[in-house]
Amino acid sequence: MTLILSRTEVLDLLSLPECIDAVEAAFRLHAEGHTLDPGVLSVHASGGGFHIKAAGLVGARAVAAKYLARADARTATIVGCGVQGEVQLAAVTAVLPLRRIMLVDIDHTRAEDLAARAAANRGVQVEPIKDLRAALRDSDVCVTCTTSRRAFLGAHDVAPGTFIAAVGADNPEKQELEPSLLASATLVVDVLQQCAEIGELHHALAAGVLTPERVHAELADVVVGRRPGRTRRDEITIFDSSGTALQDVAAAVAVYEKASESGRGTVVKLDA
Repeated sequence: MTLILSRTEVLDLLSLPECIDAVEAAFRLHAEGHTLDPGVLSVHASGGGFHIKAAGLVGARAVAAKYLARADARTATIVGCGVQGEVQLAAVTAVLPLRRIMLVDIDHTRAEDLAARAAANRGVQVEPIKDLRAALRDSDVCVTCTTSRRAFLGAHDVAPGTFIAAVGADNPEKQELEPSLLASATLVVDVLQQCAEIGELHHALAAGVLTPERVHAELADVVVGRRPGRTRRDEITIFDSSGTALQDVAAAVAVYEKASESGRGTVVKLDA
């Protein structure tokens, strides 16, 4: 039997705080060995690519912000104002006491549109900005969620104490951060092997400025306390998020359980 849920039903059933809690729990289970190892099947094609990420539980970048950003972070910059940018804006405001968010996009109209929607819903000062460097000078947090294939953020752009969540790189051709920035910061990854193949770490390894042994931790190890998160106020921390299906599985389980309890969704029997 298969339970089918519409997008509206999923949004009704699972709030963002509930989703963050579920993802955090999934990383904890992963660190404790109670998951099926996540993996990626990908096919590269001219002008794009296709990939499937799989994982399983046995038995959001928001989680990274919770452990790696300063607790007193008040200002953030989000680079890339598409669907992913809107999701990341919601996620960081759910876990950090932000008062001001600056939005940057190569299409400034998209930044303006997202700012208008966000300001009406979140009670936080949200403003579109054209000058990325000026925004970063005043930012405690930076989230990059673009499709860039050329690094646009370097060590000289980031102030001490900044937390960076690099979301865009999910194949070897994509890149948002200069390798030297990763080498100069405390780097945490979602899945080490995966980031070495398709994340920002991939480019730092290729440039010879990092080795896998110099990566501070996987996020799961930070969540369970096996490795520390932020340890200094002036520490630059980076989360290399290549995207793991653990997050999707965690959210799916939470939605399924709530749907089953409330009788939501459509049950379909698939013939063998």
